[in-house]
Amino acid sequence: MSNRKIRVGIDVGGTHTKAVAIDDSTYEIVGIGSVKTTHESSLGVSEGVVESFKKCLSDNNISPEEVSFIAHSTTQATNALLEGDVAKTGIIGMGRGIFSGALSNAQSNVKDISLDASGKRKIITAHRYINLKNFSKDVVSRTIDDLRNDGCGVIVASKAFGVDDIKEELIVKEVGKEKGIEVTAASDISKLYGLTRRTRTAVINASILPKMFETADSTEGAVRQAGIKAPLMIMRGDGGVMDIEEMRKRPVLTMLSGPAASTVGALMYLRVSNGIFFEVGGTSTDIGVIKNGRPMIDYSVVGGQSTLISSLDVHVSGVAGGSMVRASRNRIVHVGPRSAHIANLPYSAFTDPAKIVNPRVVRIQPLEGDPDDYIAIECDGGFRCTITVTCAATALGIVKPGDFSYGNVESCKKTITALANELGMSMEECATAILDNAADTCIKVIEELALKYKVERDQITLIGGGGGATALLPFTAKKMDLPYQIAKHAEVISSIGVALAMVRDVVERVIPNPTPQDLLEIRTEATDMAIKSGATAESIEINIEIDSQTSKVRAIATGSTEIQTQDLAKKVTLEEATEIAAASMRVQPAQTNCIAKNDNFFVFGAKQGNRQEIRVVDKKGFVKIQRSDGDAVETTTAGVRSIVDKMWEELSVYKSDIKISPDFYLCIGAKVIDYEGMSGLDQLHMVMGTELMMRASSDNVLLIGAKNNM
Repeated sequence: MSNRKIRVGIDVGGTHTKAVAIDDSTYEIVGIGSVKTTHESSLGVSEGVVESFKKCLSDNNISPEEVSFIAHSTTQATNALLEGDVAKTGIIGMGRGIFSGALSNAQSNVKDISLDASGKRKIITAHRYINLKNFSKDVVSRTIDDLRNDGCGVIVASKAFGVDDIKEELIVKEVGKEKGIEVTAASDISKLYGLTRRTRTAVINASILPKMFETADSTEGAVRQAGIKAPLMIMRGDGGVMDIEEMRKRPVLTMLSGPAASTVGALMYLRVSNGIFFEVGGTSTDIGVIKNGRPMIDYSVVGGQSTLISSLDVHVSGVAGGSMVRASRNRIVHVGPRSAHIANLPYSAFTDPAKIVNPRVVRIQPLEGDPDDYIAIECDGGFRCTITVTCAATALGIVKPGDFSYGNVESCKKTITALANELGMSMEECATAILDNAADTCIKVIEELALKYKVERDQITLIGGGGGATALLPFTAKKMDLPYQIAKHAEVISSIGVALAMVRDVVERVIPNPTPQDLLEIRTEATDMAIKSGATAESIEINIEIDSQTSKVRAIATGSTEIQTQDLAKKVTLEEATEIAAASMRVQPAQTNCIAKNDNFFVFGAKQGNRQEIRVVDKKGFVKIQRSDGDAVETTTAGVRSIVDKMWEELSVYKSDIKISPDFYLCIGAKVIDYEGMSGLDQLHMVMGTELMMRASSDNVLLIGAKNNM
């Protein structure tokens, strides 16, 4: 009997659903199964999830007993909102008092939520209000009946200051369960103040519950029939996973789980520490940021309205491998956003050159309302194809044989020459102009994200995933003079990300001047949430962030579904770690110096003028921290406080009478804890204390401090 443990990740894409099996002890991909995404099936995309999974196992001789982890991303939440496949949602607002009651009545009365620009697709709402002076189960029961008679299929319970006391919201849930109607408690979805925004987020969650229940039931049933005993996990939009029971309560957390999956794949499989990640499809490119080994997170926007749902901050750029070219009579006007499949035209890259006879430029309007200068190529016999980003990259030899997007060079050169002749250019100049315009669209997004998250330019690497990565990324990187890498197994990087994702949950609260007790309580709450989502208690790690400007405290809990008994990669030697750090700092290994180390981490420095570049490399070879100027000290838990005091002063930067505080990190045990953005030394000590108090005073710690020069 096999002793290996297999992690299976399944990503639902627009065209294909792909399952990847990964050996849990070696990171080796041991199987891939791909099927067409089953949009038209009566079971929806869940049928493709199951079929790709079965194909992956059967084609690669993997037994169901070997599967220790199975998870999938899902487009169902996003699609339900895009398509307006949502239930009418009844809102029960609750509050007390005359003035405050009137305010909470108005703020909980969330009007219909538009889901597209036309306003034709929307979540229809109905609102009722209960004064808590008159609150009882009978009143709740009558209110639910009233909303059902109004056509509501689901209910939201939203109480003013419910995050402080959720009791009445839970009673509404209890009565709803007795009556057979699903209820979302707003304070279950978010612990942040802001009644209108919290209610709106809960309405979005409730509206998709019926659709998500169908998906959850059919997928889980099929997985169990296949003999899989491991819990079925679902990808969240913030890069973690949760078990299917939690998904049934909070399906809204799965929005944008596709882009999240690809970024996690880059983070875990490619060992990216700092970088801009591209997921290049046929129509659009998703661009996100990884900084110090963590993907950047922001709140999702639905129908133009901000929610309280955290997801990876992924920006969609309207250019990709299949983007068509717009051209006047003398220049390239723009590339995208329309793609070849929208115009129902084949790429010239994927066209037999024998079909391209006497190619002539014609200008078309792919969809009503589009500009009429999109380029198509008409050939003898009436055959038409088009020129895309992939075609330009293929013609210039950027896309190589063996790449996923590699096509027919001769066909590309024929069609681009036809356009070049009309524009008075050479074929090479025309293809370059196409890629130049496409790259500019991406560069604008890259620069916005780098500025937003203060990613220093000399630390940016562009990482490409998706089938179209080789068509767009190399040219963009060259134009920006930045290093790049194409993900190994780029076309299935999202499935890899799902397979390697950890259980994640987040608790956010507004706590002005938090005390150590406040931090312990939010830490405990996040731990409990992660356990509910499927993590083992022993595996959970907590990271606490404090935003001093908004008084927002965030506890992020991550863990695994089972205790890891083996490392996912071999332990690197000092020599190997030195080479990894040197490559990251773009210096020779001889120029790096190991300034601190323990059983789990190496810290390297390299002098750059009056700065000391810092890289922290863990025992698996991941670069966990990279900063342009800092220092590191090896100490014990008991010694941290005094060293922090000293480094705080040494690493502070003074500019125009303003003191810019440094950032700190602890390498403790096998994890790195990030203490960026602390408002003062006292706050830093307090937050560090919540971690250090869990450790013996003699435990080894690496303390890293970094200057903020930006």
